[in-house]
Amino acid sequence: MSDILRVARRELGAFFGSPVAYLFIGAFLAVSLFVFFWVDAFFARNIADARPLFDWMPVLLIFLCAALTMRLWSEERRAGTLETLMTLPVPTLNLVLGKFLAGLALVAIALALTLPIPLTVSLLGPMDWGPVVGAYLATLLLASAYLAIGLFVSSRTDNPIVALIGTTLVGALLYLIGTPALTNLVGHDGGELLRLIGSGSRFESITRGVIDLRDLVYYLSIVGAFLALTLYSLERLRWAEQGANRRHHRRWTLVTGLAVANLLAANLWLGAIGNARVDLTEGRVYSISEATRTYLGQLQEPLLIRGYFSADTHPLLAPLVPQIRDLLREYQIAGGGRVQVEIVDPERSPELEREAGEQYGIRPVAFQTATKYQASVVNSYFDILIKYGDQFETLGFQDLIDVKVQGETDLDVRLRNPEYDLTRVIRKVLYGYQGGGDLFANLTEPVRFRGFISGADRLPDPLPALRADLESVLSELAAKGGERFSVEIQDPAAGDGALAKTIAEQFGFEPLVISLLDPTPFYFYMVLESGDQAIPVPLPESLDRAGLVRAIEAGVKRFAPGVLRTVALYTPPSTPGMFGEPAAGPGYSLLQETLRNGFNLRETDLASGQVGEDADLLVVVGPEAMDERQQFAIDQFLMQGGTVILAASSFDLDLAGGSIAAQAAPTGLEGWLAHQGLTLEPSLVLDPKNTPFPIPVQRDLGGFTVEEIQTLDYPYFPDVRSDGLAESSGITASLGQITMNWSSPIRIDAEKNAERRVIELIRSSSGSWTSDSENMQPDFETHGSLGFPRGDDRGSRVLAVSVEGRFRSAFAGRPSPLLEEASDDADPPAIDPETGEPVEGKGPVVSGVVETSPASGRLILIGSSTFLSDTAISLATEATQSRYLKPLELIQNAVDWSLEDQGLLTLRGRGQFNRLLEPVGREGRIFWESLNYVLALAGLALVYWLYRRARIRRERLDAEVLG
Repeated sequence: MSDILRVARRELGAFFGSPVAYLFIGAFLAVSLFVFFWVDAFFARNIADARPLFDWMPVLLIFLCAALTMRLWSEERRAGTLETLMTLPVPTLNLVLGKFLAGLALVAIALALTLPIPLTVSLLGPMDWGPVVGAYLATLLLASAYLAIGLFVSSRTDNPIVALIGTTLVGALLYLIGTPALTNLVGHDGGELLRLIGSGSRFESITRGVIDLRDLVYYLSIVGAFLALTLYSLERLRWAEQGANRRHHRRWTLVTGLAVANLLAANLWLGAIGNARVDLTEGRVYSISEATRTYLGQLQEPLLIRGYFSADTHPLLAPLVPQIRDLLREYQIAGGGRVQVEIVDPERSPELEREAGEQYGIRPVAFQTATKYQASVVNSYFDILIKYGDQFETLGFQDLIDVKVQGETDLDVRLRNPEYDLTRVIRKVLYGYQGGGDLFANLTEPVRFRGFISGADRLPDPLPALRADLESVLSELAAKGGERFSVEIQDPAAGDGALAKTIAEQFGFEPLVISLLDPTPFYFYMVLESGDQAIPVPLPESLDRAGLVRAIEAGVKRFAPGVLRTVALYTPPSTPGMFGEPAAGPGYSLLQETLRNGFNLRETDLASGQVGEDADLLVVVGPEAMDERQQFAIDQFLMQGGTVILAASSFDLDLAGGSIAAQAAPTGLEGWLAHQGLTLEPSLVLDPKNTPFPIPVQRDLGGFTVEEIQTLDYPYFPDVRSDGLAESSGITASLGQITMNWSSPIRIDAEKNAERRVIELIRSSSGSWTSDSENMQPDFETHGSLGFPRGDDRGSRVLAVSVEGRFRSAFAGRPSPLLEEASDDADPPAIDPETGEPVEGKGPVVSGVVETSPASGRLILIGSSTFLSDTAISLATEATQSRYLKPLELIQNAVDWSLEDQGLLTLRGRGQFNRLLEPVGREGRIFWESLNYVLALAGLALVYWLYRRARIRRERLDAEVLG
């Protein structure tokens, strides 16, 4: 080893004793910085990662390593010093390894001088260091391969220029093999094989932050093979032309050939090993998490995951197929035989293609491709089917990928969050299948039904018949549930009234009446209990047997962890367009689609005064002048222990027509929120830390006004990062960043919420202020770069809050508002919960007021509804040049947290593009770019100074020895 290090030091001294090392390091740093800040437009990408630094390494290192190695052996041969080296008492292998380590050390020094770039990124955003470590390791491995190739080519010639060209050609060929330029010319299997051979595709695999044994062996096999060939090439120079020991020569040739063959064959032997890897990413993004394993552990039937991928597809999608395939294999391993994975090409199997289209609605998508020679359209599949029992869901390419636009023709296409997408769908089909089977199969503890119902002689019509139906339904459920379901019915009015007092204190149950004209009180309440948890069961609006079955089964399912939940969603009604135009309004189709992908979605207008009896959670977005019946529906849902997520603002924003119009608009819930200790203030928050947005700007040209669209700072869009997001709540802990468009501040009454758990989920920065102005158009000439006057009330504002605990009804001590309208008609029609239309012949309205909620009541208030609208999300997507789904992610987190399903909370928010930079202005960008160039020059100067000091010290030691 000492001989190898001595040779390496000699070669390093030769590098630094000439301009070679400084030219190499200088060129490396200059190109790296130029590519990072200018070619890949780091600040325009707005992603906190160092990926642009390494994207060009496979190409850059070809030329730099070729230039570095072209003289290592060819110059020795040309100058005649090779014979001297061969006569030294040093094995040839040590000479080869010494020169190789010298070149690798020089590359490592150059790489070390690029460390200020990832350090800068980490200061500007929440960077994941796992891919950075992987990228540096991949760069060293790739450089090792190119250096080994360069040493071999240099040993075969005495002309450095020939060595330079030869090394460049071999390295370029190895890189081009795995590029789309060649893989697109062959089929799916052939293209995948070429990608495994190509050095660039292996490099990309490691730069993700996943250290795979197969990738390490690939690079080490190339290094070993070419170093062996270099050793063989040099040994051949020792052999005399005449009188050679041919047997010895044949032995050398055979051993070298076997060594190279075995090194290359090792890649084939290890090709089937897919789990020998280390995931360095934060949160282990590319590994199966415990949350996924939990869902897979609940499987009782075989789960089929089938990937439909065409061999002829878009070149940007083709490299993603191996990543998905590897992930699906991990699902198969984690499933323990209960998960069946298939990868098929429908275009090669007409039967599978017909089945995919007829049964699952999977059809090819037309992708437009273009080369420098022609433009074409390719119809291909990029879909995944997940099937469990009779339940199935599909994922298309739009569900699986994220696209970041980096230029007019440059797209960055990556898998968004494949494990989350797959696990989300697996959970849906699993829970959907389990929910349709045995109602009590998934219960972890027995459930007891408690009915607080007056005797039949005290119940008004039609409740005596309903009580008889209830007893029949309960007897059937008790027979099915066995020991897991018990029944107890009591009359609170019997005895000394202790039971009536108890249920009033515990559940807020007060006597019911059927009409204000008939105030005879009675009880008809139902509660399901399991362990320490109690869930009130609402009386069905239809007052029939079917309604009772739905209500009780929905309540039982709340205790079962493996049942698909139902979310009731209120959105403001759309205004019908004129002359056949589409309905006007903000539109919340993306929110509806997102909730529908993971839950049973029930849309409601709350006009009946009640939420559907099967609803597990209520989401209210954009309430507008809600009447008393709608307020009562929200209030009583919360009082019955449900969770209410309310997204509202004090202003109504109109984004239609390319302009921004706003007007103060009451939600109708101001009094109800104040009763619960929360106030939505009649103003909007402006924050100097905001998200730039494309907004219309008017420019006056001497009386002629020109309206332009510019991407400028807009204070009404507070950009909230980790310091403004509550880390103690699962709703926002993993969110990372969110833009709160036109958000009203929330004031919390500490006295009313003293006994509740209050978490301030989202807060604006300390420099924010409020304004009640309806003018949303910025005036940059008058108010500077922000476009709006700065207020004097600066300080951090609460933009979202969650409150958990016992609530008191705003209708306590008052008659039900449903009875007030029913008093004009002795027998009004009931409201159908599905259609919202009156249904004749279903009896009168039976209503009371539940005055207090159990301790499980939850209220989440968000001071903006516009941020969830389709218009705001599409504008954000346009501004960021990638799909911006943070608002939808916030609601998904809130729903999962409310339903106490923590599985997907740990998976969501792990996408590729979710780590955004902190906002920096033009001056900040110039500062960070200049700083990195200065640090690069300082690092180069430091290397030169250290070498000079070492050389001076060595000269002094030599002088002392000679003296």
